[in-house]
Amino acid sequence: MTTVRPTLKLPTIPINLRQYGILAAFAVIVVLFQVLTDGRLLLPGNINNLIQQNAYVLILAVGMVIVIIAGHIDLSVGSIVAMVGAIAAIAMTQWGLPWWAAVIVALVVGAAVGAWQGFWVAFVGIPAFIVTLAGMLLFRGLTLVLLTGGTINALPDEFNAIGGGWIPPLMGTIGEGRDARDIFTVVMGIAVALGLIATQVRARRKQRRLDLVIEPALSMGIKTGIAVFVIVALTWQLSAYRGTPIILVIVALLILAFSFVLERTVFGRQVYAMGGNLFAAQMSGVRTARVNFLIFVTMGVLAGLAGVVTTARAGGAVASAGQSFELDAIAAVFIGGAAVTGGVGTVIGAVIGGLIMGVLNMGLSILSVDAAWQQTIKGLVLLLAVAFDVLSKRRGRRT
Repeated sequence: MTTVRPTLKLPTIPINLRQYGILAAFAVIVVLFQVLTDGRLLLPGNINNLIQQNAYVLILAVGMVIVIIAGHIDLSVGSIVAMVGAIAAIAMTQWGLPWWAAVIVALVVGAAVGAWQGFWVAFVGIPAFIVTLAGMLLFRGLTLVLLTGGTINALPDEFNAIGGGWIPPLMGTIGEGRDARDIFTVVMGIAVALGLIATQVRARRKQRRLDLVIEPALSMGIKTGIAVFVIVALTWQLSAYRGTPIILVIVALLILAFSFVLERTVFGRQVYAMGGNLFAAQMSGVRTARVNFLIFVTMGVLAGLAGVVTTARAGGAVASAGQSFELDAIAAVFIGGAAVTGGVGTVIGAVIGGLIMGVLNMGLSILSVDAAWQQTIKGLVLLLAVAFDVLSKRRGRRT
């Protein structure tokens, strides 16, 4: 008599409708504008401009998503961008510092500003909304004092390249004339795509080995396939322009680093715990004051980096820099699937939200849509994104 052994079927993670909804919305928007602009949206030059023009949103969104997951908000980042940009310009033109030293000074100032605001939020207990609203006024005023209402131009070319330069063709080019493509950009795209596939496969094998909950193979394959296609297509198009923008490398490193921090570190788990249930996090031993302080220091450093990038892109420091940057970053995070009440959100989602805002801006500009209508459309997109979050939560409670 033979016995039949029951086969063990590993539990699978249900498809995240919010995450896939964001990806689907992004794809629909890109295809729509590609059709409406007669194929101009995805020209190599426009893709390059999309990355360089929206880099500040992506950098700020990476930090803002951590702030919002923890249940806070930061209204001061636009003013910090302007002030840090002014200090970096002054450091190079008046203090005689080399460009790299000015960048370090800018990041240190950003960290100090974050520590200042984090102190009031974490240790004094003032709500982040009030602290950062005061910071928005304070740092904007200091920017006007530093620049005396004027501008500082004639910054070093090496500094300006941070926001508007490209990595030189290290491996040469293939083709000639308009058909020439930068080999390094193509190779980098293929390497990143292969690395993504290897990471996904390795993670799935580890989950199987530990009998953990795994994502359905079909959904994982579709998600990974789409990501690989986008990466290869993006770098292929960029290779036909001037190669890889320097800022793209910076943003990519930030995405990788902070995705790891949120998903794989104790600090990241504590941020999610605080946003999900602050009282439970405190009872479980999370040092919430310390975590809140570190959150705002991190946001300050990233705002400082955004200030460097914005000043480099503009080629000078102006008092009006950073206007409404905080609104762009907040909108990107919420469009990217973060919950209004905290506890939910991802770095990748925030970046996709920022790209959606960028594609909307570029597509509407190519179509010569009036700036007033552009603001109206972006406002409606933000409202719909938050409404989707609220309705999906309400539906989840009913089930």
